[in-house]
Amino acid sequence: MDARVELDTSVGYLLKQAATALRTAMEAALRPLSLTVSQYACLEQLGARPGMSGSELARAVFVTRQSMHALLRGLEERGLLTRPASAPHGRALPTDLTGEGRAALAAASTAVAAVEQRMVAALSPAALARVRTDLSAFVAALDAPDAPTEP
Repeated sequence: MDARVELDTSVGYLLKQAATALRTAMEAALRPLSLTVSQYACLEQLGARPGMSGSELARAVFVTRQSMHALLRGLEERGLLTRPASAPHGRALPTDLTGEGRAALAAASTAVAAVEQRMVAALSPAALARVRTDLSAFVAALDAPDAPTEP
């Protein structure tokens, strides 16, 4: 059996191409706001779940804790978020958006929503629902504890 991947039909390769195109378009949309995709993702997470720790944010944004520390420091220096000087309990420093951070998030969310709308504009509502269902199924299949690795 030939295990070679045909790039033209490989779902994984097409997903990577789509992810790369999406990230490139998001970077372009966020550049005028002086935000990176990771910074935007961090703001988006904090908007949804205020008080997250750096470790929680790193997991949610798919970066290392060290990268998140630098990212948070930069956003804090810009006045977009606040963290206490010491942890109120334990070691985790809860992080919250400032008013300026909420305004930056609103502008960035609008820019990113326009990118996503452009990406899915050619899809019918039924096709878009199917894409969402299929992508969720991919995640579930690969997150399964005993997922087979061979066909």
